[in-house]
Amino acid sequence: MDRDEILKSIIFVILIAAAIYMLPKFLPGGQNDLVEEQDNMSMKQAVMNLTITSPVFKNGETIPEKYTCDGTDISPQLSWSGVPEGTESFVLIADDPDAPGRTFTHWVLFNIPSDVTSLQENVPKIEKLDNGAIHGMTDFGKVGYGGPCPPAGKPHRYYFKVYALDTKLDLSSGASKRSVMDAMERHVLAAGELIGKYGR
Repeated sequence: MDRDEILKSIIFVILIAAAIYMLPKFLPGGQNDLVEEQDNMSMKQAVMNLTITSPVFKNGETIPEKYTCDGTDISPQLSWSGVPEGTESFVLIADDPDAPGRTFTHWVLFNIPSDVTSLQENVPKIEKLDNGAIHGMTDFGKVGYGGPCPPAGKPHRYYFKVYALDTKLDLSSGASKRSVMDAMERHVLAAGELIGKYGR
């Protein structure tokens, strides 16, 4: 094999590798899948020692209708414990990985103060809370909690994830989940999740 043929072979291999890498971005839900992969990596890299609880549903149980689009669509009460030293703020993300075609974001709340370890039900759907926490944008196109609202069929899973960070995020209200995940990269000290289910 001469020099030109070797060069052509190398270029061909590079093009194939690039195509494989870029392909997910052009598939339905591909960009969201990349965000979810990053989300999962952040969870795995963190020490999973935050315990997330709610008085209205246990892990793996059904979320009461009150907290869905079929009810009053208010956020459920949540609490977390096991906060590590050095925590400067918390991030809360709630999403549905079973939504058709992509993971659907239901709630993004960041810069929750480090001395806050619970949220009462019906958190106001405003850009910035009195305690300084800031709402990001959901896939409903609004800030604040948007409850489960799945199509008819098999119940969906809803993940309520809390991250303890060693910093506060320099982001404005309405920031996307992806922007929040990018900003908190390498700042996650601990994480935990509570899973609820809801079907129609």
